[in-house]
Amino acid sequence: MTDKPAIGFIGLGKMGWPMASRIAQSGYRLTVFDANAEMASELGKEIGADVANNPRTLAQQSDIIITILPNSQIVQSVLEGPDGLLAGFKKGTILVDMTSGVPSMTQQMAKQVAQVGGELVDAPVSGGVPRAKTGELSIMFGGPEQTLAQVRPVLATMGNAIERIGDVGSAHAMKALNNLVSAGGFLIGIEALMIGKRFGLSPEKMVDVLNASTGMNNSTQKKFKQYVLSGKYNAGFGLDLMVKDLGIALGLARETQTPAAFSALCYEMWAASAQMLGAGQDHTAVAKLVQTLANDSIESP
Repeated sequence: MTDKPAIGFIGLGKMGWPMASRIAQSGYRLTVFDANAEMASELGKEIGADVANNPRTLAQQSDIIITILPNSQIVQSVLEGPDGLLAGFKKGTILVDMTSGVPSMTQQMAKQVAQVGGELVDAPVSGGVPRAKTGELSIMFGGPEQTLAQVRPVLATMGNAIERIGDVGSAHAMKALNNLVSAGGFLIGIEALMIGKRFGLSPEKMVDVLNASTGMNNSTQKKFKQYVLSGKYNAGFGLDLMVKDLGIALGLARETQTPAAFSALCYEMWAASAQMLGAGQDHTAVAKLVQTLANDSIESP
């Protein structure tokens, strides 16, 4: 590889768009692909990137390929077929899957990529759209140390905290468990705000106190006032994606035979909110489930 490897980027959604933009702004030659060809063309023009007609062509033009897609099943579909990534892989190409994926599927896909002379590693992110835009994502990495050394400069254009977790699949496991903790903290915080509001406390004041006390978490700091009390519910991460990640975490619990009663209840509440609210909801809208159950609101007037 040259000092500036050619980068291929697949998946130009809410996270992928700003992440790809960060790579291009850092001087890398970039080729992009998305199932939405119009979106790929628009981004290509905006950041000066090449636009591939299919994953195979993108692979032929790339030294490092990044995927950030809704789930592992879609990553699998992008790999396979006459126009899939595997058909165009060059020997030594590194595929960095930044999807929030299923660890066991990631490990299986790594074997497929190895059979054509490439290498697959997992590098899911945390931080949401705001930090994707500023290049301040937290990136979890699953794969060999030497591979991380090769791709670190590219990852550093998108994130400022890069942590190797272990072997391939370990980062996807960590991402799911991170989101389990985040989802639990969000729900318990919203329930506390509802209890306090009905006692006569101000939800806004409660958030202030939580953020100066031991009850502080990411949701109290960066979500409650901004997206729930404001009634905006537009943090940029889908409710369906959170439910998917919680399902992955529970799958890990089953595989490892780990009792996880509270985690199961957390999943059921998030899944119920997705059913109640329908498709296209932001994950912060799970607060509406608590408000519906209480027949009350914590939103600011």
